[in-house]
Amino acid sequence: MVGSMIRKVNDSDLFVSEPNPFMFGNGKNEPGNPKWTNSNWLKSRFHFSFAEYRNPRNSRFGTLRVMNDDLVQPDRGFGSHPHANMEIVTYVVDGMLTHKDSNGNEESLGRYSTQFMSAGNGVVHSEYNDSKDEPVRFIQMWIPPRKMGIPTNYGSSCGDYELVHNKWQHLVSDVQGSFQTPVKIAQDTNMYVSELDEGKTLDIHIRSDRQAYLLCIEGSVELLGKGADKTESAELDGHDAAELFGDCKLTITAMEPKSHVLVVEMPKDGSSRFA
Repeated sequence: MVGSMIRKVNDSDLFVSEPNPFMFGNGKNEPGNPKWTNSNWLKSRFHFSFAEYRNPRNSRFGTLRVMNDDLVQPDRGFGSHPHANMEIVTYVVDGMLTHKDSNGNEESLGRYSTQFMSAGNGVVHSEYNDSKDEPVRFIQMWIPPRKMGIPTNYGSSCGDYELVHNKWQHLVSDVQGSFQTPVKIAQDTNMYVSELDEGKTLDIHIRSDRQAYLLCIEGSVELLGKGADKTESAELDGHDAAELFGDCKLTITAMEPKSHVLVVEMPKDGSSRFA
């Protein structure tokens, strides 16, 4: 696998966390509630070492330190807790996610929306599902900033289906770069998202000095990577991911309706769970 352009990470390879409901100030579980889609208040898939999952061989991928795929049941969430020196980006997949922080920011965001917080020199925040009827699913990513102790900052971009339908939406880029994106962070990292109709394709080029992490959020996709002297392919279903290394011209084909993909791209450093 080492040396490959496409290295598949199966859903079964991810650590699944379902913590005690009293963590972060939650009430007891309601397994008999027909509105709940999981027996525990939180089901979280960890792509890298986090919380009770400790794996020094899988602590990060390039600038991506954390990618957690969280499913939070109605009227549950993460109570107030502190962060510092981390760029935190959250992409909402389904439902409504409510954010509050110690700087006075408060808002609720729905599907396709992106939220970011530069925790910088310290901030306290909470994330909650205020709905009494629907769960919320979101992808949260942590990226260390290039400099410690920067001022705290918060921002968001409301979701728009037309911006992601059968095309890339460039959601996140470096504040020092020239790209015009809804979210700017203090690190050389880009994020792209798209939702594809069945049979539709998108291309992305991973340069030889870059690497990327692709998550199949929903549906299923086929990846076809073409390098200078080889071709590789992989099929990903919902929750599967792939490490991508250049020089690779990647074509993504949707195998089902509403195939939803997220790509995080950054400088190449060779980090990999397969190293």
